[in-house]
Amino acid sequence: MESKKYFDKVAKDWDAMRSEFFPERVRERAYSVAEIEVGKKAADIGAGTGFVTEGLIKRGLKVVVVDQSLEMLNEIKEKFGDKGEIKFRQGIAEELPLEDEEVDYVFANMFLHHVENPAKVINEMVRVLKIGGKLVITDLDEHNFEILRKEQYDRWMGFDRKDIAKWFIEAGLNEVKVDSVESSCCTATDCNSENISISIFVASGVKSR
Repeated sequence: MESKKYFDKVAKDWDAMRSEFFPERVRERAYSVAEIEVGKKAADIGAGTGFVTEGLIKRGLKVVVVDQSLEMLNEIKEKFGDKGEIKFRQGIAEELPLEDEEVDYVFANMFLHHVENPAKVINEMVRVLKIGGKLVITDLDEHNFEILRKEQYDRWMGFDRKDIAKWFIEAGLNEVKVDSVESSCCTATDCNSENISISIFVASGVKSR
């Protein structure tokens, strides 16, 4: 619950914080890998204040926004208003508030390193994908900045790309790819004693059954 409390606390400041952590290039790469199509339906898991959702709406998709933080969801509602193409659902990644095969795409940006069991969460994301749908995850490569556990309540110190590919395949995805976004997540610690820069990967796979 520490992670939830953290994001509840920073919800109103998250847009400004996010812009310092990672650039728009991250979501643009995710859209490109997903090969998104107008009129399709996507889920944005751990949506925060709608960084990924914003671009999807602009490209003509319908979006189901999922976050465990009610404060974050309130920020998204305030930002986008009551638009018919966005649905808001509070819930946890281990038990997504989505039906089986409900969406064409699932996106999770900088979210996986906050969950306790990444493999289980990936399986849950695959559950809600339609046959032929794509899962796209953008997250941190493996690193040794232990202070992020304390300051931002990260559960995982990034990921080995081989592990991500393995979890995707075990979840039943095909055409699995894990590549570099060619961008980094950057921040400074509260004490300003350590500048942090961590490379970002984009992982994708297609549900075929």
